[in-house]
Amino acid sequence: MIVLGIDPGLANTGWGIIEERSGQVRCRAYGCIKTSAGSDLAVRLRHIADDLNAVVERYHPEEAAIEGVYFGANVRSAIPTAHARGAALVACSLCGVEVGEYTPMQIKQAVVGTGAADKAQVAYMVRTLLHLDHDPRPDHAADALACAICHTHLRRTAQLSKGSYMIERGNGYS
Repeated sequence: MIVLGIDPGLANTGWGIIEERSGQVRCRAYGCIKTSAGSDLAVRLRHIADDLNAVVERYHPEEAAIEGVYFGANVRSAIPTAHARGAALVACSLCGVEVGEYTPMQIKQAVVGTGAADKAQVAYMVRTLLHLDHDPRPDHAADALACAICHTHLRRTAQLSKGSYMIERGNGYS
């Protein structure tokens, strides 16, 4: 399965494409969409949507994963991120790609093993899990790849849980 991971941001939206086969994940591509602070908001959002559309057309992901907006201490910075996230969701919807949404803590937990991981730990585990010889740069791309990895891990867990439930039901354990 090919998965697009998205780390939304108005100035920088990270994206990453991974492929999962038989429980193994590999990186296919990653990058960062940059928009100019001097441009109109609508122009910046269209740039994000158009570039993500081009990524989808090039790599044909079957599913996507996007990081949710973390409000934390600075609500003002969350609003532009929420706008970028909306543009990314629309781009995926227009391309017919289903999107899973994950909190930063879920992503860190799935990739590093703790929701309190820092950016360096996330980048290291992304490099390790994807068998890369370098940390993906910029950090936005590494975060997008982490989001895609989270999606594959949680999707696989859900499938295994559903399968064990079906086995139990089939054996009269329901």
